[in-house]
Parts: sequence; structure tokens; C-alpha cells
Amino acid sequence: MTVLLWHRPLAAAPVPVRFAEGSLHGFLVLGTPGDILLASGDLLQVGRNGGVKSRLVFHFKDGSVFDETVVFTQRNVFTMQSYHLVQRGPVFPEDTEISMERASGKYHVKTRARKDGREKVLTGTLDLPPDTYNGMVLTVVKNLSGGAGETVHMVAFTPAPKLIKLNLTPAGEQKILVGGSEKSATRYVLKPILGFRLKLFASLLGRVPPDSHAWIVTADVPAFVKFEGPLYMNGPAWRIELTSPRWPDRKPPAERHTQ
Repeated sequence: MTVLLWHRPLAAAPVPVRFAEGSLHGFLVLGTPGDILLASGDLLQVGRNGGVKSRLVFHFKDGSVFDETVVFTQRNVFTMQSYHLVQRGPVFPEDTEISMERASGKYHVKTRARKDGREKVLTGTLDLPPDTYNGMVLTVVKNLSGGAGETVHMVAFTPAPKLIKLNLTPAGEQKILVGGSEKSATRYVLKPILGFRLKLFASLLGRVPPDSHAWIVTADVPAFVKFEGPLYMNGPAWRIELTSPRWPDRKPPAERHTQ
């Protein structure tokens, strides 16, 4: 069955760099579509040996941790070099650690069952297309030219790795408020494209991955605004948004002006 479902890598072109990534520290919140706060997070990005190391970390209220790191280069085009993901804690169905390298093609997956603590390890090699973008889809979306879409590849770990296509399609504009200013954000639909056999198999298991959505301010220099979709395989749809630091002893602006 695994052989039948496996996609052979297709000819694919990596996404050109329109806006090079640099050092940053972004503050994020993760919640449900109903605005229930689940976790606080950080996006940490630094230059590293001619490339960029980008790390996304979420700390959940119940002690769970989502920790994703990708190293990529941006010499004319974006190229993922390595990927590492750690998911642990009760919010996830099982504890998982995944690593993958482009140069060697090696991957390593370790899972630990929540119920009985049993561990499983999968190792092997993959032939990765040049547009494989685990951990950096939002970076790619920010670099699409106005009104353009793109199709890239992702490795879905189920926990066995499966190479799938991901279609990135602009789906209209939405007004947002930044302070007292109104801006326009482009909504992108991130749609997994499964081969016929894989789609049939996923349908039988009730595990067809849903579409995700990302909002990007595209005027001048692009900026991430919001993401809605699963954070992990077969997970619920959650929402990631930017947040700003708050002073715990400082009153909101409206209160200060009325006194």
C-alpha cells in the first residue's frame, strides 16, 4: 500500500526570492476560531552560515510544546536545507520528533504513544524536489507576486513520510485595522493536493487534510497577519495571530484618556 501511495517527485521550480528574510523576533498567540487562547508563541529568526534559521515555538497552557525549526537558503530562490519538529504533551495525540535533511535526503521519525508509552522509529531517505517547503510555507506566500498563486511540495509525516503538493491560491482581499489605520490583507487558500490513490485511502480513513488559510498584507513590504488551519497532521483548525507586548500595570488607552 505504501508503494502504491508514494508520489514520485515531479519537476518543480523553487520560489524566487522577492523579499529576503532577516533577523526578527515575533510574538504570536494560538487559539481556537472561537477566540479561546491555547498557547503563546515566538517566531525567532537569525542568519546562519549564509542561510536563515527560523524557529516557531508554542507553549500551551497544559504544558505541551510545539517546536518547529527550519534552516533555508535564499540565493535567488528559497531552498529548504533542514527541518526539525518536536511535539510533546497532552494536546497532541502522541509525542513526535521529526528531522529531515536535504543534502543527504535522510529523515528520522520517532513517536511515543500517549496510552502505553510505546515508541516507534522510522528512518530512510527521500528524493526531495527543489520546492519542498516544510516549515516555511508562509515565507513562500509572502514572496508570491501580486495576485499570483503557486504549487509547491510538502512532506506529510503520518508518521511515514508522504510527498504531497500544496496549492497556494489568492482568494480575495479583506480589510483589517492596525491601530487607527485601515489596511488590506490578501487571503490565501493553502490546499493539499493528493494523488488519486492517496486521496481515496485518506477518504476511507476519514483523514482528508482540510484547507488552511493565510492572510498577508501585500502592500509595499509583505507582512503576515493571520493563519487558520491544523497545526499538526489530523489536528483541529486553530488560529495563529500576531500579538504585542502589554504592560501588566498599565491601563488601556481608552481608560487613560477618560480620567
